[in-house]
Amino acid sequence: MSAPAEAGTTARGRVLTREGWPVPGASITLLGADGGQLARAVTGGDGTFALPSLPAGPATMIVAAPAHEPRASAVVVPAAGTWPVGEVRLRRQGGEEVPPPGTWEIDPAHSSITATAHHLGLSAVHGRFTRFSGVITVPAEVSASSVRVEVEAASIDTGNAQRDAHLRSPDFLDVEAHPALRFGASGVHRAGDGRWALPGELTLLDVTRPVQLELTYTGTAQDPWSGTRAAFSATAELHRDDFRMNWNQAVGVGVALFGTTLKVAIDVQAVLRQEQRG
Repeated sequence: MSAPAEAGTTARGRVLTREGWPVPGASITLLGADGGQLARAVTGGDGTFALPSLPAGPATMIVAAPAHEPRASAVVVPAAGTWPVGEVRLRRQGGEEVPPPGTWEIDPAHSSITATAHHLGLSAVHGRFTRFSGVITVPAEVSASSVRVEVEAASIDTGNAQRDAHLRSPDFLDVEAHPALRFGASGVHRAGDGRWALPGELTLLDVTRPVQLELTYTGTAQDPWSGTRAAFSATAELHRDDFRMNWNQAVGVGVALFGTTLKVAIDVQAVLRQEQRG
């Protein structure tokens, strides 16, 4: 005769970074009211975990992962069945609210600048700039931080050679006459919920307009080459008409081929200048 199945509750959840990426190899430990271990699991490649056969009642859940700050929380395990724990988000170690002071150089090999436009009012077309450089200066008073970025206009890449050639033409970026896009900002302020507002100016087609980035600082860590890296993500919304980039073509019943609004997403790793390390 086979042994009866163990009674209890099965907890299921997922461990993610603060930005929503899965954290594989994270350990989830459940401690009972007396401090004894009730169960332990390790997340898979997609960050998911399961803790089977849990007794109902109060407990403490501890979630830990390499290079992340551990998280402990008081929980109450419900009666037998499935307990959807949901998402558990971890901060990276070094993920203070503000980056350390210094001059940080953007690493383009581990950074991205992408823009998304609406096509035919139906779907999105994504493009990215593959060549750019920049410097982020963080003083002791973080609100006085500054950013300077230059992007090579001809490096636009949407994965379609014909479309890319059109985007480089005078209808859009006009890269022969205007080879670079430039963004500069001096000063940043809190926008709530861990976000910052970075107001600056974007120069495109020799037209300069104010642009505000919604900015998140995601932490600092040491790299394998003895460098110190900081990570940032930002979003912005641009309107092509503001920069006199107003080529379009109507198709069908007055539907524009390309929307005039561009959604920009930026993910940056920046390296602390060597003389300022230590």
